[in-house]
Amino acid sequence: MADDAKAKGNSAFAAGKFDDAIQHFTEAINLAPTNHVLYSNRSAAYSSLKKFSEALSDAQKTVELKPDWSKGYSRLGAAQMGLQNYTGAVAAYKKGLEIDPNNEPLKSGLADAEAALAQSSKSRAGQGASLFGDAFGPEMWVRLASDPTTRGFLQQPDFVKMMQDLQKSPNNLNLYLKDQRMMQALGVLLNLKFQTRGPEDAEVPETSSGSPERKRPAATETEPVKEDKRPEKDPEPEPEPMELSEEKQRKVQAQKEKEVGNAAYKKKDLETAIQHYTKAIELDDEDISFLTNRAAVYLEMGKYEDCIKDCDIAVERGRELRSDFKMMARALTRKGSALVKMAKCSKDYEPAIETFQKALTEHRNPDTLKKLNDAEKAKREKEQQEYFDPRIADEEREKGNQYFKEQKYPDAIKHYTEAIKRNPKDPKAYSNRAACYTKLGALPEGLRDAEKCIELDSAFAKGYTRKGTVQFFMKEYEKALKTYQEGLKHDPQNQELLDGVRRCVEQINKASRGDLTPEELKERQAKGMQDPEIQNILTDPVMRQVLTDLQENPKAAQEHMKNPLVMSKIQKLVSAGIVQVK
Repeated sequence: MADDAKAKGNSAFAAGKFDDAIQHFTEAINLAPTNHVLYSNRSAAYSSLKKFSEALSDAQKTVELKPDWSKGYSRLGAAQMGLQNYTGAVAAYKKGLEIDPNNEPLKSGLADAEAALAQSSKSRAGQGASLFGDAFGPEMWVRLASDPTTRGFLQQPDFVKMMQDLQKSPNNLNLYLKDQRMMQALGVLLNLKFQTRGPEDAEVPETSSGSPERKRPAATETEPVKEDKRPEKDPEPEPEPMELSEEKQRKVQAQKEKEVGNAAYKKKDLETAIQHYTKAIELDDEDISFLTNRAAVYLEMGKYEDCIKDCDIAVERGRELRSDFKMMARALTRKGSALVKMAKCSKDYEPAIETFQKALTEHRNPDTLKKLNDAEKAKREKEQQEYFDPRIADEEREKGNQYFKEQKYPDAIKHYTEAIKRNPKDPKAYSNRAACYTKLGALPEGLRDAEKCIELDSAFAKGYTRKGTVQFFMKEYEKALKTYQEGLKHDPQNQELLDGVRRCVEQINKASRGDLTPEELKERQAKGMQDPEIQNILTDPVMRQVLTDLQENPKAAQEHMKNPLVMSKIQKLVSAGIVQVK
């Protein structure tokens, strides 16, 4: 089934349907989590979608599982290139070339990475001392005009001239840093908050007298040039510190409301929590944590639509404010959780899965990753439930039986597999598919289906017949004998089971009599040494002493043979060809 999912992923990738490819590769990984090729393929799909962080994670898992596979380092280098970590990309490609020196894709990737690294170093050197060069780009005037704290500066010719000079020569910034307007403008352009007034302004709210005289120098320093030449009489800048102070007070009050809301939430007083988070939002709309907290309460109350609405507003507002990516991820994760709660059918899980994936691109959080995996699992289970149809399952099984009679075993497997998808609880479909796998020599797959058949119906004798046959062909005669005997407990007169017992006893006795050819003996010994049960017997100190006594102390050996447990282990060693009786 992992191979089927992998094949679907490869087809989707080849068709350019990278999201579908990722979904199929993820399904395959869930079925075969140690298959390095699956992580490599999903890494390539993520890179194609420019989701380089996820591509890097999968590439790292690839080289962890298979450190001597050169292709893993090619994936790792590609992901590092996408993240513009050119040093890491060079290291990855070089590591791959150590394993496979003639690998052309690795050589080409290394050349690209080294060229990008050289260009990056050159670009950084060309920037010189101007750390703020990007701030004075084409969008500078728009950002200054849209911010109320800098909009007025654009009416001042000396300020406009100063900014035009910086657009041409950003390195001249040091010439203007003493101008408080420049510090205010830099704060807007870099999305930072600078202290642009003297320390005395911090005392304004607490001062009852003398404040005009203390504030006046700050006002003249902020506006050193006035076209109308009116010294110290223009009161317009004076209210601004009070406005900032009021804004600060609102933010402080909003935080207090949030804390009260948090306390109410912990006490499960959800309505009260909603009220306080709402007040916090009204006081300060620049902190999206108030929205995400209220969304969490709505989620717990089962008001999923309200939760989703708050999360959408938080994401939209967060992008405008350039909020912390962790907060954005939290909002998306809560929205995904609400969508999962609302899911009624398998398709309803798709927007939830997409939302969790978006959250992971903002911040790769283990909790979000678990929610994504749970949603994908729930979607698969829902799809199985929706696909469930015993009538169609019986029809598919009958089609498989017809192909089996015609000895078209691959076609039969296809129909038995469809029957299993339509009715996963039907032991007959597993039994029949096990027979097909056995005919094709795919013994591990046949054994797995036979065991699933017995798991679904422990009284179904055919399951034991299938399992015993596979074990017999694998030359595990002791195990096959035990399987046939277990089946006879449920159906004592079953001829297939009785014949299986007879064949196993013949093979076991053949080893006991020493009738095996040298080739058969060598093959049986090699297979026996791979059996964990045989390995445990040979490493058991007591059994090692028993084996020594069998060779050197016949009298002690006779005493050992009286112990049924020891005798059983000796018989296993004889059957495996490890011990020969002459």
